[in-house]
Amino acid sequence: MRLILDIAVTHIVGRGRQTLVAILGVAVGVGFSVAMAALMQGGQDDLIAKLVDTMPHVQITDDRRTPPVQPAELAFDAAAIAGLRPREDRRGIINPTAAFAWLKEWVPGRVAASLTTQGVVRYLGRDVGATVVGIEPKAERGVSSLVEDFVDGSFEALDVGGNNVVIGDRMAGRLGAGVGDTVTLVSSSGLSRGFKIVGLYHTGITARDEHEAYILLKSAQILDARINVVNEIRIRLDDPAAAPAVARRAEARLGYKSMSWQEANEQILEALVVRNVIMYTVVAAIMLVAGFGIFNIISTITHEKARDIAIMKSLGFSRGDMQRLFVLEGLAIGLAGSLLGWLLGFALVYALASVHFELNAGGRELTRLPVAWEPLHYAIAAGFALASAAVAGYLPARKAARQPPVDIIRGAT
Repeated sequence: MRLILDIAVTHIVGRGRQTLVAILGVAVGVGFSVAMAALMQGGQDDLIAKLVDTMPHVQITDDRRTPPVQPAELAFDAAAIAGLRPREDRRGIINPTAAFAWLKEWVPGRVAASLTTQGVVRYLGRDVGATVVGIEPKAERGVSSLVEDFVDGSFEALDVGGNNVVIGDRMAGRLGAGVGDTVTLVSSSGLSRGFKIVGLYHTGITARDEHEAYILLKSAQILDARINVVNEIRIRLDDPAAAPAVARRAEARLGYKSMSWQEANEQILEALVVRNVIMYTVVAAIMLVAGFGIFNIISTITHEKARDIAIMKSLGFSRGDMQRLFVLEGLAIGLAGSLLGWLLGFALVYALASVHFELNAGGRELTRLPVAWEPLHYAIAAGFALASAAVAGYLPARKAARQPPVDIIRGAT
């Protein structure tokens, strides 16, 4: 084996310029594959982190996936009911205290109840449509990352009590209001009440920063004329991956629609899977192109060294030895290109991570390109490179090893 390795090195060094071009081709392929994978994986991780951090892992609302069975359906064999809805939709979660207590008994995480309603925030003749969320600040800290996003004032000011409100800085900008100003909240039921701004938050998500306002739960119930009503229970789990199982159990027991963050973002997650398939297909295509360069070199070597191959076979080298010889040459080029490609890939990823800019993409603010420093990306790129190099070396070696040595020495074609 040592002799075969020495011969392989001699062949590769003997065609230094072509070998260098092939190594550079593999290196460029590996380097750009690593950079592309790091950028796409970083974007995916950043998006999922945003989804996990900014929304509840499980959200239980007062909706139902299927309407309850009506008495007419029980009394008659043929009954069709459509558009079933109370004249005034003032529904909420029935007996929320019992539901809340049952969830806290077994849910591996934190639970918070809230009342969400639509309304208008008014200040000095300016109106902004808003989703008004009534919360209990102590419980909300356990399920929301909003506490960490304040740019003025504080979330703790809600604990003081009274008619206080915290809003997004974008909403404040549209209203021309700031901390300490009093705005008027008008609910969908037509009731209005003055609230003092005690904090401004900035999540980086435009829809939240422009159209959400948080007040105390009791204040929201009074404002919406829905005393003691809760229409949403939010859960934040210790393990976000357990959200589907928790949602199924909660919905089976309570009967209300329980949606995990995975279900709420199902289309996004499916798109990420498709994107990953496309990414690794492109990586394989890049490595395939680099493999053609290796194939060209090994084919040239086998053609030029045909007589050497014949002499070696006549001296006792087997067909398998010849195949191993040229496969080793292909793998040597692939390995050298992979190592150089790792350095190039690291440099590219470092450069991408250093780029600083201001961009509002899809309602999310970005200041740096999200990149992932994953050793797996380097291993996958090198794996594709070595696989293509091995195939590129095996194909011409297989053909050369089959040629009878006598015909080669006699000059037969």
